[in-house]
Amino acid sequence: MINMSDTKYIFVTGGVTSSLGKGIIAASLAKLLQARGYRTTIQKLDPYINVDPGTLNPYEHGECYVTDDGAETDLDLGHYERFLNVRTSQANNVTTGRIYQSVIEKERKGEFLGKTVQVVPHITNEIKERIQILGNSGDYDIVITEIGGTVGDIESLPYIEAVRQLLWELGEHNGIVIHLTLVPFLSAAGELKTKPTQHSVKTLMESGIKADILVCRTEHNISEDIKEKLALFCNVRKEAVIQSIDASTIYDVPLLMQEEGLDTVTLEKLALPNDTEPNLDQWKEFLKRHKNPKDKVVIGLIGKYVELPDSYKSIQEAFIHAGAANEVDVEVKSIHSEHLTAKNIDKKLKDLDGILVAPGFGERGIEGKVNAVKYARENNIPFLGICLGMQMAVIEFARTVLGLEKANSTEMDKETPDPVISLMEEQKSITDMGGTMRLGSWDCHFKDGSLVKEVYGSSDIEERHRHRYEFNNKYKEQMEEAGLVASGLNPKTGLVEVVEIPSHPWFVGVQYHPEYKSTVASPHPLFVGFVKAVLTQKQKQNNASLA
Repeated sequence: MINMSDTKYIFVTGGVTSSLGKGIIAASLAKLLQARGYRTTIQKLDPYINVDPGTLNPYEHGECYVTDDGAETDLDLGHYERFLNVRTSQANNVTTGRIYQSVIEKERKGEFLGKTVQVVPHITNEIKERIQILGNSGDYDIVITEIGGTVGDIESLPYIEAVRQLLWELGEHNGIVIHLTLVPFLSAAGELKTKPTQHSVKTLMESGIKADILVCRTEHNISEDIKEKLALFCNVRKEAVIQSIDASTIYDVPLLMQEEGLDTVTLEKLALPNDTEPNLDQWKEFLKRHKNPKDKVVIGLIGKYVELPDSYKSIQEAFIHAGAANEVDVEVKSIHSEHLTAKNIDKKLKDLDGILVAPGFGERGIEGKVNAVKYARENNIPFLGICLGMQMAVIEFARTVLGLEKANSTEMDKETPDPVISLMEEQKSITDMGGTMRLGSWDCHFKDGSLVKEVYGSSDIEERHRHRYEFNNKYKEQMEEAGLVASGLNPKTGLVEVVEIPSHPWFVGVQYHPEYKSTVASPHPLFVGFVKAVLTQKQKQNNASLA
């Protein structure tokens, strides 16, 4: 499309308040540009000092998203992949912690020749280098960089300064700034107020950066008069004032942004050809199927962080993709595993068509997950266990079917007499929590005749992992004789990746995280197969009750 040296950069900043949806706007713009033929990627700069989100509490930061190359990253990278169907990597997520870690390591090695190491130029230079890694690769025409936090935050200042310097270095038409801001509606006054946006843009300009495009988050339509006012007081052209009104689904946003002309004004400001309409046929077909389901199923998501939906964001989105693929509305009912007991489980789970036991760490809520697995297995309810959910399926089977009443994971009980889930040998001497798990993409080979081989349509696949503890192969033969088959193995290590029960309508546990790879263009086959099985089982039961 364009020469490597001509890579264009778009910086997305936020103002007034956090959680306005910079990631969705960035992903939507990237989708529109991609649909016009431009090779586009997105990266996220996070201002917190953690090296990565791997050790952050899901209640505080939502899920930790894992890339093929094993990077533990911000959940916004999940949006990037789901929208673009393009894999992200280490280079797509940068934190202040990683920036400072790199600069300090260079200082310790003497790379700065004894000079005083400062925020400017050393930290800002490091940020600029990280921003340009993707652009310099030659793989992309346009790199969109989302800057976390809100303009004016102390934490974000080095990033804003780095962007100011980089815009000057790139030259005219090679870099632009899109500022996402809030235009609140005051019900008492009965009108939208522009002053917060004016102040936000002013704060940005005080840092030496002019917003080229304003994207205004709003609950009410912005009139032409207000657009003119924003354009005048914020020093942007009127056509560069883009309304971003609340949508029924995040997947509507690319089409809404196209209607507003976000991609058109972006290409104009980057001096790029704007002579082809975006091809969004596949996207529109997905939305049509998503919004016009022919049936409905209710799937229980059994987890320990269910109070914050973002804790299981990729799972929620994978169900949307799989639901559209099956033309079925998937209602995900979040159920806290800590509140599930043998006494109340029938009351809480009896109305479910399918059960997914979610990933997690630590022993809180574990017995509830075990109870949920048992309920699904004994009542022929389609079941999918992911990571810890798969491990709970193994533990439940060992206890109930094999009679190993104290079977457990050594993560939960170091003294268990039957450690059916245990720590990998190479992990036993590690004390640091960050980045020490089996991370990233690993191979898996399926057994002939297995359900998962049929679902995937392949014998060999790659999936992403994020865990420390593994299926203990000492119990493998005993489990298989009793009916729990290890149907997927890592071909090099022999580690168990998948378990299933062939005698059950649909019972699969996977050690990996299939949800990370589900996208609008490529719904994950495991979720598609699971939803299809849930629907089939529901229809069978309905027919049986009518007979």
